[in-house]
Amino acid sequence: MSYQVFTGSGGLAGWTLLNKTASRQRALVASDGAVTTATTNFRAKIGSVTSADGLLSDYRLLNVALRAFGLEGDIGNRAFMRKVLESDLSDKGSLANRLSNKSYQRLAEAFGFSAAGTSQTQKPGFADKITTQYVEREFEARVGEGDQNLRLALNARRELASMADRSSSNDTKWFEVLASKPLRTVFAGAFGFSSAYGKLPIDRQLQEFTKAADKMFGTDDMKQFANPDNVEKLVRTFLARSAIQVDTASNRYSTALTLLSGG
Repeated sequence: MSYQVFTGSGGLAGWTLLNKTASRQRALVASDGAVTTATTNFRAKIGSVTSADGLLSDYRLLNVALRAFGLEGDIGNRAFMRKVLESDLSDKGSLANRLSNKSYQRLAEAFGFSAAGTSQTQKPGFADKITTQYVEREFEARVGEGDQNLRLALNARRELASMADRSSSNDTKWFEVLASKPLRTVFAGAFGFSSAYGKLPIDRQLQEFTKAADKMFGTDDMKQFANPDNVEKLVRTFLARSAIQVDTASNRYSTALTLLSGG
């Protein structure tokens, strides 16, 4: 039986608990039988893989690689993944560069299988880097089995730390947030936005999200999320607002039941 991450009652209390126990619980996930088997196999074999076809032909290696970047849903789409892995990242028109989900771009960059690139799989530390990411994603997935909002919070903390350091323009980073369902959910929840905002023209959405960020943080500059305190404020606001919505919905349901039962 696989290790189930303990998140307590979830919500803000669960977030506090998770932050206190994350290191120990992450280690327990890493030592789980299935996870250990997957990471040991990856470390042993990935150095001999030097092409996209080599990775795509080995299901177990591919599963770890895709999971490490949150792309495990594409494991059956081999033709598409070959195009991604072989994308020339120096060409703005290449597939990995054109996709709104930048995880594809990061996957292609990490492995370096394009004709214009150099395979990274034999470099020192490569296997450790990918397996560490794999364990982190597995940990987040197991957190989500107890509370999906906590999984979203962990994802936001990881993604925003990475995004803050990238050289892309501020608007580009915000468009990346809008294109990422997990990140968008956290920001929209923290800002108190309904799903109706998703129906607005994309430029208007950008305007509304940056305006809300400026109101909450005093700036809409994505570099601010290099500061863990700002990420924590975002996440805790998201979790608090989510809890209020759940309580409100629960109260409405209880009231309806009372009325229907003649209470």
